[in-house]
Amino acid sequence: MKKAGLIILVLCGIVLLFDMLLMPLYTTQGRSERVPNVVGMEFEDAERKLEMAGFEAVRSYNAGYEVDVPANVVLSQTPEATMEVKPGRAVYVVVNRGAKPAVQMPNFLGLSEGEARQEAARLELFPVDVVGTPVANSSDDGRVLNQSLPAMTLVQSGMPLTLFVGRYDAEAVNAERIELPNLLGMSLGQAQQTLAEAGLIIGHVVTERSRLLLPNTVISQRPAVGTLLAPGQAVDLTIVGE
Repeated sequence: MKKAGLIILVLCGIVLLFDMLLMPLYTTQGRSERVPNVVGMEFEDAERKLEMAGFEAVRSYNAGYEVDVPANVVLSQTPEATMEVKPGRAVYVVVNRGAKPAVQMPNFLGLSEGEARQEAARLELFPVDVVGTPVANSSDDGRVLNQSLPAMTLVQSGMPLTLFVGRYDAEAVNAERIELPNLLGMSLGQAQQTLAEAGLIIGHVVTERSRLLLPNTVISQRPAVGTLLAPGQAVDLTIVGE
């Protein structure tokens, strides 16, 4: 009797398993359901609507951004609305992010003002303020020399950007040209004072040995004596080492 009861119990379990698991799979095989439209809905509302229709809502890893759409609102879905798919399928939704995505600041140095403005507009970096910077070389005219936001840093779209652009004025440059004085034989201190009075500065200083001249005596200069230089330009010196 116990053995017969055990057999009956096992058979009941098999019937119950078939009814609860296998029958639903069998009856839904070949069925399809129409995907509801959840675009324009907040994610939580879209999730409930999809679940009620027998689908699973999955938030896409790649969030989108549209300036005129509130945050957390569905921008698109896959599969699209009205498509016929199997029940229980996952529906991936792209949700609008809450803030503009960060962009990597490009390197504007060397670009023309027009090229830099065009690239800044593409990245929505505005307003763009341009500050003219006098330059001694005509090749730097209209070229970006510096930028307020460092290259390669992450910044938010819409941040203001200042570009420092070269402005070459031939008449002003030629009028302000300074003839390089002769510094040979001077001490380093005298050479520095002479250059300062002329509106120039000392550049690189290297030393060489000499048994004939006193230490710190200027023995060569570059550019050469008499060269016309722009105000503030550097002059490299070679002096006697100690």
